[in-house]
Amino acid sequence: MTSDADTARHAAHWPPLASRRLTLSVLSLSVGIVFFAFSLTPSLIPRDYVLQGVLGGIVMALGYGLGQFGLLLWRYVELPVLGGTPNRALNAIVLVAAAALAVHFLGNTAEWQNSIRVRVGMEPVDATHPVNVAAIAVAVFVPLWIIGWAFQLLLDTLRRQLRRLIPVRLANLLGLVLAAYAAWALIDGFLVQRFLAFADDVYGEAEALFEPEIARPDDPLKAGSPVSLVDWRAMGRWGRRFVATGPDAEAIAAFTGQPAEQPIRIYVGRNAAETPAERTEIAFAEMLRTGAFEREVLLIAMPVGSGWLDAGAHDPLEFMHGGDVATVAVQYSHLVSWISLVFESDAGLEQAQSLFDRVYDHWKKLPPDDRPELYLHGISQGALVSMASIDLFEMVAEPVDGAVWAGPPFGSDLWSRATSARDPGSPYWLPVVNEGEFVRFVNQNPANLTRGSADWGRVRAVFLQYGSDPIVFFDPLAALRRPPFMQAPTAPDVSPQLQWYPFVTLFQLALDMALSQNIAPGYGHRYIAQDYIPAWVAVTRPEGWTATDTTRLMQRFEGFDPG
Repeated sequence: MTSDADTARHAAHWPPLASRRLTLSVLSLSVGIVFFAFSLTPSLIPRDYVLQGVLGGIVMALGYGLGQFGLLLWRYVELPVLGGTPNRALNAIVLVAAAALAVHFLGNTAEWQNSIRVRVGMEPVDATHPVNVAAIAVAVFVPLWIIGWAFQLLLDTLRRQLRRLIPVRLANLLGLVLAAYAAWALIDGFLVQRFLAFADDVYGEAEALFEPEIARPDDPLKAGSPVSLVDWRAMGRWGRRFVATGPDAEAIAAFTGQPAEQPIRIYVGRNAAETPAERTEIAFAEMLRTGAFEREVLLIAMPVGSGWLDAGAHDPLEFMHGGDVATVAVQYSHLVSWISLVFESDAGLEQAQSLFDRVYDHWKKLPPDDRPELYLHGISQGALVSMASIDLFEMVAEPVDGAVWAGPPFGSDLWSRATSARDPGSPYWLPVVNEGEFVRFVNQNPANLTRGSADWGRVRAVFLQYGSDPIVFFDPLAALRRPPFMQAPTAPDVSPQLQWYPFVTLFQLALDMALSQNIAPGYGHRYIAQDYIPAWVAVTRPEGWTATDTTRLMQRFEGFDPG
């Protein structure tokens, strides 16, 4: 229990519930405006005025909330609180300074956005960009501010009830913990879970749609054909597109001038069976039926969260090996990659492990001179789970032949360890590791594949990553420190005006992840065939292949849309 004196003394620092009207704190609003100003600075992905305004409103609300939290701590430790004229004067000075900063930054925001756009071949923003940004930011901030006020009302209610039973300071602290827990339970336990369920239903229904231009294949080597062990209907839209739209032997032969094989593409959809092990067995049985282990190249490919596979990575590989390629893939989710990556980071790991183990165990028992070269591939979350499926120590005696992983997400363990072990002087966004003996990094410039003084061993792995890809370079600690990819010199496709600001940069990068495809091909998270081709040539070393062949193949895929 607390005394009346204690209650009166603390009431000056913690106004009673009755005084909690829907009013703005000028000091907290000033903090919010400063955060808004910083959010206008460039990040990795260009933003139009709508997205820039939404980000600005969210970040402004974040700054306002941090300002309120700072005032709460100030009152909690009972530091002096100004009142009357001095308080109003201080608020006016701070507000005017914050507003001046915001106006200055708004005047530069078009130039900052164009500093990104010019590097990625996009059109500049127009002159109305700053005004539109400010209007949308205000429209987004207001409802978020009301939500924040409701949270503060909940906090006041809890701490007021608790201080009847326990000391005032402890009641205030416990009230804050309980209010924060209630808010988190609402967001994570209710809103996020329902959002994921809704998204999964939407994408699951999209999977069931049949595109009229994609007919069920008749070729017995095609998964989903009448004699196939894979259910065409359960394959999903991305699986059906992957299997039915790849190059055939005739197209490959026309390019190479040599007889070509019909490529084998096996894809098992998420709805084909309940468990990863069951889906793996369907894929493995189809591999045996089609003779996948009798091909020159065998590729285990993991799709992104939605099930999509990048045709820009697969089609060129089949051309350069005369069609003598078998690819096997199994879907593990319906959600788009960035949603699955953020909210279901473990999705696909069990499926990738199951598929790799089954294929690898059979492959390593085949005579070494009579088995295909075995490679791994994945883009985005597909790269993450592909990397996680292998154990390099268990493969010392019988290693796979190599891998090409594109856009590896920031949470990828193998990528993180390789990047951390980079040789001194090599940049974070394009490292050299152990002089390039096992793994090499490449971006839009294929010459980077030759960096490093060591001979590239028999097992070759390539990370294809663009410096402007937020899926790769998102940093959860960006709220508190400058991300390593921002250290000079920065990547050529990154704005030289990129700056780090506490908390704000984290939100910028988070939005960049969601917008990672909202950019010209060949930047951000939009990987193109022309950048896959040199990587595949370096890793798989197709027999008789020349630099002229590489140039011809890159020309053939110029402007290619993977769908």
